Order: sequence, then structure tokens, then C-alpha cells
Amino acid sequence: MRVLGLVPARGGSKGVPRKTIRPLGGRPLLHWTAEAALAATRLSRVVLTTDDPEIAEVGGAGGLEVPFLRPAELARDETPTLPVVQHALRMLEAAGDRFDAVCLLQPTSPFRTPQDIDACVALLAAGGADAVVTVLRVPAEHNPHWVYFRGGDGALRLATGEAEPIPRRQALPPAFHRDGSVYVTRRDVVLDGHSLYGGRVLGYETDAARSVNVDDLDDWARAEAMLAAFRRPAATLEAV
Repeated sequence: MRVLGLVPARGGSKGVPRKTIRPLGGRPLLHWTAEAALAATRLSRVVLTTDDPEIAEVGGAGGLEVPFLRPAELARDETPTLPVVQHALRMLEAAGDRFDAVCLLQPTSPFRTPQDIDACVALLAAGGADAVVTVLRVPAEHNPHWVYFRGGDGALRLATGEAEPIPRRQALPPAFHRDGSVYVTRRDVVLDGHSLYGGRVLGYETDAARSVNVDDLDDWARAEAMLAAFRRPAATLEAV
């Protein structure tokens, strides 16, 4: 299976301006994703899609291929991810390079590992799924069986549609939410089905200790704190 590693990084980020080239732990945020993608063994090629020449230069310095610049109309605040992925696949196919699947790696999730990427691709390659996404387990208090929506009449209704909540925590079925660090989708689902998910999606559970999505300055501070924790030497245990 030929899989394209695709890293999207537009120039107009608002929460943290120019965040993809802002240093995190002494190197551009973008380079954390580049390093993991290039170390993964199941990606056939790793490409950066950006509208910004400076980001393209920084990405290239980190080892990413930049075979084209993304048009400005695909780099607006309101631009969805799907047309960006479709544009990249079509540009590469027009140049004679076709892939079976695309692995979307957003630089705002800097701490995913090459093993995470390879495991997601392997899960897709095993067959039976249109896409694989990284997920985290939802805490019990946020489980859909305990979550309510408020209707227009003010009444609370369980998210599951059931009449009553499951009474015991131990009886709750596991629930998950997207982690956002890895999405792998079959090429035909993206281009023909116009979806990043398709009809059957599998989840790969990641480590919550490495999960952060850098959208604003609070997220940036959290990423810095996580990085400091990663680099802290293990405490020495004294004999008792």
C-alpha cells in the first residue's frame, strides 16, 4: 500500500500567529511532525501543503517535500480540511504519483510518534475500514450515557436517546473522542466519496500523556510543560 504523508500548514493561523514555524523546545513546531513522519516506515512520501513561502522554506529545511504551493482560496480561516487533502492528491496524481491512501498529520499535534503513524497505516492495510483515526478514551463523567442535551423546552435528554442513564460507572461501555494527531484514509474515499472518514472508521488509541492540540497560547504553554516533563530525568529512588 502506497501511503502519502500529508502535513498541512497555512500561513494565516490566528490563535498563535505563525505557530507552525514558532519554536517549540528550540525548533519549529512543524519540525516535530516532520521528524515523526519521516521516521515512520509505512509512508511512501511526506509532503507539506502550504500557501506560505516562509513555511515552505522551514518545512523543506525539516525534510518535507514541497512540490507545490496551495492556492490562497484553500488557506482561509473557514477552509475545511477535506478540499486541502483533495487538492494535494490531485496535484500529485497530475504529476504521475498516485497513492492508495493519505495520512493526514496536522502539525498542531507535535508529540505523536512514528509508531503511532505506522500502527494506524497497518490497521487500515489490514482491510475492512475506510479510515483509521487516533482516539483517546472519554472520562466516565463525559460518557454519552451520562451526557445530557438541553432541548428547546428546557428538558434534559440523554445523548444516547435512552430514557435513563446507566446507573453504575463499571457498566459504562468505553467511549472515545478523536485525538487529532493521525488520520489515514483511503484515496477513493477522499476523492470519490468526498470524505475523510467514509462509512467504516477504526480507532487507534493513543497515549493521553502525549496528546495536545496547539490552537491557542494556553495550548502552547501546555505543550511546553509536557515537553519539559518528557525531558526531565527520572527521579532516583532511595533504598528503604
